[in-house]
Amino acid sequence: MTLQVGILYSRIRKDEKLLLNELRERDHEIEKIDVRKQTFDISEAPEEFRDLDIVVDRCLATSRSLYATQFFEAYGIPVVNSHETADICADKVKNSLALEKAGVPTPATKVAFTKESAMEAIEAFGYPCVLKPVVGSWGRLMAKIDSRDAAEAILEHKATLGHYEHKVFYVQEFVEKPGRDIRVLATDGEPIAGMVRSSDHWITNAAKGAETDVFEPDEEAKELVQKASDAVGGGLLGIDLMETEDGYTVHEVNHTVEFKALDGAVDTDVAGTVVDWLESKAEAATEAELEVSA
Repeated sequence: MTLQVGILYSRIRKDEKLLLNELRERDHEIEKIDVRKQTFDISEAPEEFRDLDIVVDRCLATSRSLYATQFFEAYGIPVVNSHETADICADKVKNSLALEKAGVPTPATKVAFTKESAMEAIEAFGYPCVLKPVVGSWGRLMAKIDSRDAAEAILEHKATLGHYEHKVFYVQEFVEKPGRDIRVLATDGEPIAGMVRSSDHWITNAAKGAETDVFEPDEEAKELVQKASDAVGGGLLGIDLMETEDGYTVHEVNHTVEFKALDGAVDTDVAGTVVDWLESKAEAATEAELEVSA
């Protein structure tokens, strides 16, 4: 079955090139949708969208991702990931609440809305603890707070940055980990591949230069990946775990997940497995539509 696949993007990175190459090798037709140039009508889909079987959201900007996915769902066009999943994963507060509600082990977290209450939360955790932006990726604007003086300075900076998101103070316990964390790429909770990201820095993120190696999920990790995926609505997700004395803890689920570092670390055909899943999602959506119209 030849599919018409929309790729929603703002920049074609190596991740998108891997997907595009795999789709072309399978003779699927591709509609590249540059969100910087595209307009969306609230009443009907643009002509070029109407024959799409599925759309893959690869937007860099969270705001564009959230609005664009909502438009495609309004047009009745299947989109991965869904707007619901994007909305939960894009916001660390919503992400943590979803994981906690689902019973997924996740770091202790407090949220405050003033410098004074944020300081109370920091003092309750003790030092060190971690302050993160509620929206952000690649380990940016995260701070490990080692003292009250540092906390006061960082809170003052955030309070004067202007954007309302900086006035939502997301404070988290500092988790002692063995110099690495884990990223598992999964489709609807089924692991495709995993990698460990190791660094001497406390932020073990591939975008920050962490070294990567293969991680083979054990049964505990597989169970947590499934539960974390279900908690945010499923889809193509990157589930981030840390190892603790009591087992794994899931600190984040990512919705427009990058996988170029993972692709370079494992033998699995990552793009091929993702496209297998996309094909099954598109075919299931088509069958469901036929049943409704029958």
